[in-house]
Amino acid sequence: MSENTETRSYGQGAQGEPEAPKATKVSLRTKLRYNFDNSLSRAGAFVGYVFIAIVVLAFAMTAVQAAIAAVQPLNTPLDPASYFFSYWAAFTKILGIGSTDAWGAQIVNFIYWAIGIAISGAVIGFISAAITRAVARLKEGKSAVIESGHTLILGWSNRVFPILSELAIANENVRKPRVVIFAGTARAVMDAEIASRVPNLGKLKVITRTGDVTNPEDLKRANVSSAKSIIILDADESGDATVVSTVLAVKAVNANASTRIIAELDDANTAEAISTATKGQVIAVRSHDVIARVTAQASRQPGLAAVTLDLLDFSGDEIYFADVPALVGKTYADALLAFNGASVIGVVDGKGKTHINPAQNSKIGAGSKIIAIAQDDDKIVYTGVRDDIAKKKIPAHKPSVRKPEHLLFIGWSSMGRSVVSELAQFLPKGSTVHIVAEKKHVAPEELKSLKFGSNIKVTHASVSGDIDELIAAAAAKKYNEVIILGYREAISETEADAQTMLTMLQMNQLFEAKGNGVEPTRLVAEILDSRKAELARVAAADDMVVSDNLAALLIAQVSENPALAPVFDDLFDADGASINVNPIEHYVPLGKSIEFAELVAIGRSHGESVIGYRTLKGSKHDPASGVKLNPLKTDQFKPAEGDGLVVIGEL
Repeated sequence: MSENTETRSYGQGAQGEPEAPKATKVSLRTKLRYNFDNSLSRAGAFVGYVFIAIVVLAFAMTAVQAAIAAVQPLNTPLDPASYFFSYWAAFTKILGIGSTDAWGAQIVNFIYWAIGIAISGAVIGFISAAITRAVARLKEGKSAVIESGHTLILGWSNRVFPILSELAIANENVRKPRVVIFAGTARAVMDAEIASRVPNLGKLKVITRTGDVTNPEDLKRANVSSAKSIIILDADESGDATVVSTVLAVKAVNANASTRIIAELDDANTAEAISTATKGQVIAVRSHDVIARVTAQASRQPGLAAVTLDLLDFSGDEIYFADVPALVGKTYADALLAFNGASVIGVVDGKGKTHINPAQNSKIGAGSKIIAIAQDDDKIVYTGVRDDIAKKKIPAHKPSVRKPEHLLFIGWSSMGRSVVSELAQFLPKGSTVHIVAEKKHVAPEELKSLKFGSNIKVTHASVSGDIDELIAAAAAKKYNEVIILGYREAISETEADAQTMLTMLQMNQLFEAKGNGVEPTRLVAEILDSRKAELARVAAADDMVVSDNLAALLIAQVSENPALAPVFDDLFDADGASINVNPIEHYVPLGKSIEFAELVAIGRSHGESVIGYRTLKGSKHDPASGVKLNPLKTDQFKPAEGDGLVVIGEL
């Protein structure tokens, strides 16, 4: 075997491996300079260096003065009659020395002046740099929060703004309300957005800080343990994963086990798991499900979206809990007619379990609380059961026969799948859903795999966005409702809302035009960003579901009163009681004035809790303006065609 004389490479640690390069020796001067440079950023080291410099210079100047004093020519006074004397006097005054002594004294003064300028400049520069760093740190939001009793919001999304608006209303009677927002967004950006989108927050003070919400060390700056409640927003595409990590980070730094944590989650299993693992300290709000449910109901029941918003916001009437000893031993049906200024919707039993719209004959036991809608908690005043109304004979309820319904969906997203899933639970057999989606936003294959049970037939069309394709889809059948959804996952919220509003305008033009085969139909639209709500009203939808508002209002309500969580869970989940706006003619004849208490009595005979009504006339320009929640029982109401009774009951 011949010897290979070519250059060989050796594996790590093999014999013959080249030696590692030796470290270069660092000189003493370099080490001193290195340590000096590193220490200059510390205030203590800088002060020490300045003090040493002054001591050394003082010794040096003593020697200089002695040397100059020994040189006789330098101690000869200047001639005051000469032009140079006048010039030199002016020159030294400008420098701040102000001396016309002998040359020796002036040289010493000049050296002192130069030393003073150098040291003063260094000190001023150091202080200026320190102030600049402090201001920059404040602008970056890196400083600690010293507030206590504040509401802490972790994460940043569009829901922040309606949450702040609601908290400002809810805390109007609080002396110094504070909200701290801690998120990965730059503080300057958060402050600018808040100032432009919610400028009128009253006395609510908003403090913003920047940091990693999943990092316990960062979270320490937010004073987590002193917060009265913590809101964790689903702020990015990672969704539940980031929220779960944030919950764990909060638990790591929060010494107060009683602090309520409201976490926005999508997955029901994750929500249940995290609530169980934290022994109920974390209250999960599944905003996606709430939005889907309200959108589904709004497509079937005119005015429901407006009713839900009215019930969730802090202005007007809200949900309260009250001890009413006078009702102990009476039935839930009695409670419905026992308050003139409050609308009862449920009971919290003696064991703390919430029952929304329980059976009419269920007894109210000792230790129970009434759940009611009222203007304020002190307005839940027991006025006695209205026997004059309660004992009236009410005709038996005849359920109406429901006919198959036909819905047209324009636009598609994961929200669309959830909405149709909700609709499938109560649409009559033989109903149809037709989905029209632009192929550039939704893959045709995604629409082919849609199945929602045997009650409804789902068809789809992938289109390019041409108006003729929209006309063909809308004219193919007489639809009961047209639901326009935003392309949530495919494009930005701004683009999705713009597309939705454009489609609304197109549909209204098609409704008004003649000869195209498109019949006027009730229009329901989903708006993702509440800022676009006013613009969307110009495009004229019969009902709008403003997504970020719904989620934000629910989160704000629960953050202020955690006891509301099971109430809203029951109202917004697929099972149990729900808010409905039913046609008024299902209860009473049209055109005849009736006392609201009698409507409550009729509703309870149907197994429902009546909480208000909605008039078609009042909602012509704004669906919310026709809603009247919790009117006095003695108020008179004259039902008209298109009006609805707002009830809590089964679908």
